[in-house]
Formats: sequence, C-alpha cells, structure tokens
Amino acid sequence: MATYLELKAQADALAQQAEEARLAELDSVIAAMREQIAEYGITPEQLFGRRRAAASGERAPVAPKYQDPKTGATWSGRGKAPQWIANAKNRDRFLIPAAE
Repeated sequence: MATYLELKAQADALAQQAEEARLAELDSVIAAMREQIAEYGITPEQLFGRRRAAASGERAPVAPKYQDPKTGATWSGRGKAPQWIANAKNRDRFLIPAAE
C-alpha cells in the first residue's frame, strides 16, 4: 500500500502533466477560435454579451432634486434625508425647479 507522501507526489506529478497538456493544446484552440470569429464576423458583444454599468461597479451620479435655500446644499431624494430636509412636513418648497 502506498504512503500518503507517495500518493501526494503522484498527485503533484499528474497535476503538472495536466497543466503541460493544457498549455500544449491552448495555442491550437485559440487559433481555431480566432479563425471562426474572423470567418463569421463575430463581435465581442455577441460572444460575451453586453456589459452593464452596474457590473463595472460605477454608477452614473443622480441629479439633485432638492436644494437647501440657505446653504445651497443639494439632495437627490435617495438615501437618508439630510438634516435640513429630514423634518420638513412639505418638501415641495425645497424642490429644484428643473427637477419637477
């Protein structure tokens, strides 16, 4: 019966052989894919789909909807309300005219 260390050495050797085989086949696979992409005129969007802005982690800034008339501070209406508008009974007086 083989020992743990012998089996571990065999597993490492097999993993190395598998990686060498993968690398040997990789160039031919890439070449075949490039030929087919060129032949059919495949675009990156067709191959990988469209990327969404949320996927990249960047979001477009939201235009402000409310403005404090005293300080000029603005708020988009999203998230926790700032103190200058949080307790207002009617927020309409803080609306920015273009945001209506």
